[in-house]
Amino acid sequence: MPNRFEDLGLSNVKSVKYNLSFDSLRDEEIKNSEGILSSSGAMMVDTGIFTGRSPKDKYFVDQEPSNKYISWGNVNKKIDKATYEKLFDKVKNQLSNKDIYVTDVFCGASKASQKKIRVVSEVAWQAHFVTNMFIRPSKEELEDFVPDFVVYNGCKCVNDDWKEQNLHSDVFVVFNVEENVLIIGGTWYGGEMKKGVFSMMNYWLPLENKLSMHCSANKGKDGDTCLFFGLSGTGKTTLSADPKRALIGDDEHGWDDEGVFNFEGGCYAKVINLDPSNEPEIYEAIRKDALLENVVADENGEVDYKDGSKTENTRVSYPIYHIPNYEKTLSGTHPKNIIFLTADAFGVLPPVSKLTTEQAMYYFLSGYTAKVAGTERGIT
Repeated sequence: MPNRFEDLGLSNVKSVKYNLSFDSLRDEEIKNSEGILSSSGAMMVDTGIFTGRSPKDKYFVDQEPSNKYISWGNVNKKIDKATYEKLFDKVKNQLSNKDIYVTDVFCGASKASQKKIRVVSEVAWQAHFVTNMFIRPSKEELEDFVPDFVVYNGCKCVNDDWKEQNLHSDVFVVFNVEENVLIIGGTWYGGEMKKGVFSMMNYWLPLENKLSMHCSANKGKDGDTCLFFGLSGTGKTTLSADPKRALIGDDEHGWDDEGVFNFEGGCYAKVINLDPSNEPEIYEAIRKDALLENVVADENGEVDYKDGSKTENTRVSYPIYHIPNYEKTLSGTHPKNIIFLTADAFGVLPPVSKLTTEQAMYYFLSGYTAKVAGTERGIT
């Protein structure tokens, strides 16, 4: 296997299940009693008490040189190296003496910006999620795969010392930029891995004079690219899945001198109140190899998409090729149209506004919006 696995720092690992196929992942999920199949063939799992991201538990190790390039505050909070090392030891202890899943993927469709990502977990559906969401390497690309960044998902361990360490809770999502490591503890929510890698792309790309963007993108028959900016749950996935346009990507993109490119190789759609007549592409994408989160189904596996009793943030992840008219290069030209999706909970903006260049610059920088229920802990 490439790069062996001794350098992961884990002890007495029982087995390493490396880059399993979708069929093998499904077998593991069923064997581990992690999920059940829906009537459409998608796997259904529950993410536990955490059905959204935990942004208040996100930290970056305060060290040089990265601390000069991080905008410190309520979003990017500091943690000292000693506390990080204690938490890292806790995660490594959790993953030791276990059967683990190691998944190697790419982030970034542009070869000039692409990063090699390795994710380590003891939960099969988390490996499934990563396989769905990122760009899947070929067998040849895996032969000499050496990761640029490693995610250790220790979701089953918590930090009992959080009060003494002046942290927010016993959950932690901690980035060590210098060591190219992300550690996760206390939360099973798959979106932490996805957004964790996105956070690092937000760090890396601007240093290369490239823009990282929280947006979806599609292109018309004439090659005209359109971007849809918006927070989680505002409609990026829905609006970009247009039968008349090719889908570039539904959530995370970069913009460089060549144009726009997807970071990912999958989609992560909200499915609360999903209606096949309104969103046929997404509805049809929920089939074998897709992964449903926190939905309610009957004894026959028939999903009730109107049921938000577990969370309003019910989700499905699926490989992008489940959308028939996706753009195979995952890239596009410089955008012709840019749309800001504003979850305007206060109703102060018109339903549709055409902006001048100056207004577009202002609203892009100010980011006026409201957060959507369930996408983060505490947002209802």
